[in-house]
Amino acid sequence: MVDAPDDDEPGVAQVRRVEWIGERASSGDDELAREEPLELRVAGVSIAVVMRTPGHDLELARGFALTERIVAHPAEIVSVRHCDRVEAPEAEDNVVQLVLADEVVVDLVRLRRNLFASSSCGVCGKASIEQAMSCATPLVSTGSVEMAVLRELPQRLRAGQRLFDRTGGLHGAALCDETGTPLVVREDVGRHNAVDKVVGWAATQRAWPPAGEMLAISGRISFEIVQKALAAGIATIVAVSAPTSLAVALAEQSGITLVGFVRGDRACVYSHAARVR
Repeated sequence: MVDAPDDDEPGVAQVRRVEWIGERASSGDDELAREEPLELRVAGVSIAVVMRTPGHDLELARGFALTERIVAHPAEIVSVRHCDRVEAPEAEDNVVQLVLADEVVVDLVRLRRNLFASSSCGVCGKASIEQAMSCATPLVSTGSVEMAVLRELPQRLRAGQRLFDRTGGLHGAALCDETGTPLVVREDVGRHNAVDKVVGWAATQRAWPPAGEMLAISGRISFEIVQKALAAGIATIVAVSAPTSLAVALAEQSGITLVGFVRGDRACVYSHAARVR
């Protein structure tokens, strides 16, 4: 049985469980990361359903619109809100409507097809990179960053993951300034959702694009994460775990410095290493 937690934290669910330690069993309550679908609509038409951890839903929707290139700039998003008219009462908090500026033309049929293709394995790596690069020019950064700053980012991200402390089941993402100070930390069951929440926050709180800032994520760096950073204009990605080969290839072509395995004194720079001093 799943119940809301006592403090009404939307990202946490309370469940009953039986725990075995050796030959002894005990029953009690446990806190888990909540996972629910969020439907995103444009002009009243459903464009995507993402499985997410409730909380910061409007940031997620705004960030999704930017990182999936539905819009090119935050100014093209007029409003983002939860729908108050839904088919089922239980879906009231799980549907978000985006209203775009009049001059934004969205081919909803093409958008649905592209979103489906990007989440499947129907194209080769080369085609994926070509598609990503066709929608964004390579990032140009003349700045540099100290390795000492990069090494601190995973620990600083982890310090802000309060829901992970309770559930042990959430990814984290942080947007950090040039000194390594986290500007915002967001958590979600999906690392790509956590990134979208960070980007959605930056779209209303920072100068756009946040080119001089760095993205720190928990877990591995996938192609999709690099693609989202490119769309948001973020030129540095740091993670505690490994990148994939396609993520490195896209980072190299798009001007993104990608740093993985940042643990203690170790850090591996996989692309544009000249920016690290």
